[in-house]
Amino acid sequence: MTRSDTITADAAGLRIAVLVSRYHAEITDALEQGARSAFAAAGGDPAMLEVFDCPGAFELAGLASVAMSTGRFDAVVCLGCVIRGETSHDAWINGAVANELAALSSRHGRPAAFGVITCNDMDQARARSGGDRGNKGIESMQAVIAAVRIAASIRAGGDA
Repeated sequence: MTRSDTITADAAGLRIAVLVSRYHAEITDALEQGARSAFAAAGGDPAMLEVFDCPGAFELAGLASVAMSTGRFDAVVCLGCVIRGETSHDAWINGAVANELAALSSRHGRPAAFGVITCNDMDQARARSGGDRGNKGIESMQAVIAAVRIAASIRAGGDA
């Protein structure tokens, strides 16, 4: 049995769709910039990164399905921000999107990253979109690039 000791984050040659919720644009703009910078830092060609605006976080799942079904993309990164409010809407949205992205990845054999900040307030969102808690856009892009490379290695019968 062999095991990879490193995860490759090489975006060269990859075409990735980035879906960005326009709800809480202050946060999602920062997530988008993080994803773009992570793609470029991993050697990705900016022309191979296609960014699409989405009305809100809930729509990310359906539009990710559309992107996957085209066969044009190696992966999809979904970026959004859902803040807990007075009702349970946040749990419904977060669960629906996370579950559907996992199902899409399984059905299509291509990664879909859940880059949705789920938090209690705007201060927590800011901290996770470039503040002292990092940038979920960067993390999501790095994860999806690595997952594409690992999937390719598995298909080829080699180590990641």
